[in-house]
Amino acid sequence: MPGKIDNKYGYINIDDTVIATIAGSAAMECYGLVGMASRNATEGLVELLRRENLTKGVRVHTEGEDVVVDLYIVVEFGTKISVVANNIIERVKYTVEDLTGMRVQKVNINVQGVRVQK
Repeated sequence: MPGKIDNKYGYINIDDTVIATIAGSAAMECYGLVGMASRNATEGLVELLRRENLTKGVRVHTEGEDVVVDLYIVVEFGTKISVVANNIIERVKYTVEDLTGMRVQKVNINVQGVRVQK
């Protein structure tokens, strides 16, 4: 369901894919994140998504002006997962609120895998 903002001039509908693109792009700027993972990791196989498919690793739920964002990510080996996750949460929350004017209630991080660099 698209997000809706009312003001004195009318209303603005923001589609969930727009919010997902903003959230995915903001998350990719964070240190320790290798990339987004597909949401449907079956049998332990995780697909690392390319930059043009970021929205497949993001799920957005909107109700009026409130947004909940679920991110499915792959982190870099050797980084502290809790620190990376907190950085992503803060960055995504700030960016989505700043660009859309909507309130972000939650940003849920789902770590789907760890990538070891050789």
